[in-house]
Amino acid sequence: MSAEKSDIIRLESVAAMQKTMGDYFNRLKDAAETGNKKIAWCSSVGPAELLYSMGFEVYFPENHGAMLGAGKNADKYIPTAVAHGYSPDICSYLTSDIGSFLQNETPLQKMGFESVPKPDVLVFNTNQCREVEDWFSFYARHFDVPVMGIHTPLNINELSEGIIQNVASQFKDLIPELEKVATQKFDIDKFKHTIGLSHDGCVLWRQVLETAKNIPSPINFFDAAIHMGPIVVMRGTQYAIDYYKILLAELQNRIKNKISAVPEEKFRIYWDGMPLWYQLSSMAKLFARHDTCIVASTYCNSWIFDDLDSKDPFVSSALAYCKLFIVRSDDVKEKVLEKLMTDFSIDGIIYHESKTCARNSNNLYGLQNRLYNKLNIPFLEINGDLNDPRCYSEEQTIIAIETFISQLSNQVGKLDKVQL
Repeated sequence: MSAEKSDIIRLESVAAMQKTMGDYFNRLKDAAETGNKKIAWCSSVGPAELLYSMGFEVYFPENHGAMLGAGKNADKYIPTAVAHGYSPDICSYLTSDIGSFLQNETPLQKMGFESVPKPDVLVFNTNQCREVEDWFSFYARHFDVPVMGIHTPLNINELSEGIIQNVASQFKDLIPELEKVATQKFDIDKFKHTIGLSHDGCVLWRQVLETAKNIPSPINFFDAAIHMGPIVVMRGTQYAIDYYKILLAELQNRIKNKISAVPEEKFRIYWDGMPLWYQLSSMAKLFARHDTCIVASTYCNSWIFDDLDSKDPFVSSALAYCKLFIVRSDDVKEKVLEKLMTDFSIDGIIYHESKTCARNSNNLYGLQNRLYNKLNIPFLEINGDLNDPRCYSEEQTIIAIETFISQLSNQVGKLDKVQL
């Protein structure tokens, strides 16, 4: 039976993904309950490889924040964090996560956790934002455990040797402090092995996302935002590699059999900025109804660290984590986006200006106009937030998206931008 226009063809790999993520949380739960392994908290683009190589189970509060957003509970918890002195204008991952902790509620309780797993150490990298340091410091004070991190330069235009060496030395400086907490000493061979696993997982993740270059695309942004879980929380492990081999094989089979993520793909959109976690399902259906596939995104591309090299683990780690899109200057970002527009045959761009995540909103300083003037690809700007639905108008956004797609449908050549 053929799919209705509003249907989204479900990836069969979702069952394997759910098991992979379930096993990850079970390992964390076991460590929390038995103490058989130390637990390190890590920012999502922090030094996970170093932590895994030293025998830690690794927990990612940003992943927890996304779970709160996707569960449509963030606005229940944010006011509690605000009442404790946190601004409603800062990262809503942070405020929803801290608010849920203060209310002693977490979606992990459905998996048998009493609360989030108690950290033995917290490790961050400020490459995505300064909030992660403040966020982790809250828990360091609460649990009376050490917090440490890497401070990456921002707005990098040229990745100079000086920048790379500085960040590489910060990776090395973490080791003696982590050894005070870890149950094992740092082993360079284990670190090299973990870096190799991370590289291989990132290559597979890139290959997964690049299947969307095919017309029609076998995967969309909403699929990718869910299936990126293993590359975020299990980067540097065999678990991530094993899962992405399964997902990639399914996507390659879809291409072979001409199965597309959107049954009748007509338009191909690029999504810039954070997901609206509380709107993933409804937005996926909205775009599918209009024969439109979001084939690529800034967000999902942010976990491709294929510059990692086991032969030079510290320098390559510094390079990979400084090369991150969010860290780069607008001139570099513009060149990256320009290439992606061609590579993925993009018809239009949607910029999500996230109220509490300016660092991931790339339409604040004229980049969107410069790219439009250069490529003549129409764009739409929408206002919202990654986690806080109070910053988002569903009705206005639907009207704007439908108007935008109508322009793509009815006009050829130069199209005017639409701004909400």
